[in-house]
Amino acid sequence: MTVRIDVFSIFPEMVDGFADQSVIGRGRRSGHLDIRVHDLRRGATDVHKTVDDAPFGGGAGMVMMPEPLFEVVEQVEPPRPLFYLSPAGRVFDQALAADLAQLEGFSLLCGRYEGVDERVREHLCDGEISVGDVVLAGGEVAAALIIEAVGRLVPGVLGNAESTGDESFATGLLEYPHYTRPAEFRGWAVPEVLRSGDHGRVMRWRLAKSIERTVRERPDLLDLRGGLTAEEQAVVDEFEIDLGRWGGEGDQSL
Repeated sequence: MTVRIDVFSIFPEMVDGFADQSVIGRGRRSGHLDIRVHDLRRGATDVHKTVDDAPFGGGAGMVMMPEPLFEVVEQVEPPRPLFYLSPAGRVFDQALAADLAQLEGFSLLCGRYEGVDERVREHLCDGEISVGDVVLAGGEVAAALIIEAVGRLVPGVLGNAESTGDESFATGLLEYPHYTRPAEFRGWAVPEVLRSGDHGRVMRWRLAKSIERTVRERPDLLDLRGGLTAEEQAVVDEFEIDLGRWGGEGDQSL
């Protein structure tokens, strides 16, 4: 399976360089990821390769003009949907990453300055994505984040296909703690259960610790998933995990 991702930017080297590194770079070289980065300045018609202008009605900052953006996108005919990276878009999360990883391809438009002409949003793009309630200088960092989150879910990109199954957010819970050698470091020992060889107990312990960490760090995730199942509550009880207001028996309604 190959997923094609096209990115449109006035700083294409920022995204292209990122996409050549680490696991995404390997996925790109192996053919599982077809990442193409396009310079929006190719659509400019003046000698200065201008892609922005002052906004009608006045105001601070500059706005990316529609002509060069439409020109480059229409020349490329990228895979759809084309998403404009914007604070007003749907918030990017693991569920959206999984959905995008199932597509044959999609595209990302990186804004700069005060954003893009409204006609780009209305008539060129198919939707908008936000990476959170933060202000960035442009969409390139957001594009890199989306490429990595989606790319590693594409079959064949990661060496171990099972490694994404128990990560944070995969089941609505944060991931359990990890330990490696040495078994004791500065007086801090690896939990005995992880050295027991009892794989069933290890799995139950990991689930219990995943629940504990979620309650402590992101209780809102438990709210979203509707609390704990009876099986989850059982492992919490087995390992005597104190969940505060989530303690009790059976399914927990939040």
